[in-house]
Amino acid sequence: MNETATLPTRRDEAWRYADADFLASAAPEAVNHWRTLDVPAGETRRECTVHGFGPEARGMVDRLRVRVGKGGRFEAFKVITGGRYARVELDVTLEEGAHFEFGGVTIGGGDKVQEFVTLTRHDHPNATSNQTVRAVQWGQSTGSFLGEIKVARHAQKTDAAQDFKGLLLEAGASANAVPQLEIFADDVKCAHGATVGQLDEAARYYMAARGLSPDAAKRLLVQAFIGDAFVSLEDEAVREHLLDDALEALEEAAL
Repeated sequence: MNETATLPTRRDEAWRYADADFLASAAPEAVNHWRTLDVPAGETRRECTVHGFGPEARGMVDRLRVRVGKGGRFEAFKVITGGRYARVELDVTLEEGAHFEFGGVTIGGGDKVQEFVTLTRHDHPNATSNQTVRAVQWGQSTGSFLGEIKVARHAQKTDAAQDFKGLLLEAGASANAVPQLEIFADDVKCAHGATVGQLDEAARYYMAARGLSPDAAKRLLVQAFIGDAFVSLEDEAVREHLLDDALEALEEAAL
């Protein structure tokens, strides 16, 4: 069957937080198209993207399938800032000794719906993966991370981790984390954590008491919060670019 023939709906578990209006009106090829990438054995590939577009943009779906060869490494660092609906999806298969590193940030206000969806397939022994996602939301926006890890029976010595934190700047915003682990091997280390909360006002005013304005202190705290997603990005210039674009999007949040 042609995979572009039908559209997903919110009844599908992986699309449970998607924007219903977008799914009802989008062209199937815009939603179902997958890019592909093969990382050769022993090599490293990195993809860094800011998904930013005007508020009039109806939506965006970016889906990427990656196979990482033996001993290879794939890194993806993503920031979602714009549009009413944005979804970034990664389906990564790891061969023996391969590594997948992911850092993602959603920055959303108004009624935006933004989500990262990952499926990490540990099909071979000694592969590792680490995923760090931060969501900063205000208004009535929603930021979500749906992360699934599958470990095959013979994929011993797998080491996989996911960490999600949501920061709600206003009461009407929301953040969701849906970790899923499917493990058939017995000698593995898999961990996931998820927390959602508000900015630490005590820390903000502690900084303000030492000379920073409340807004400047708040901005620094948000910067530190989202910076967690890019700690493993070694290219300092690219890391600063991602942080700057994310913080620029926060200006409308009346920091």
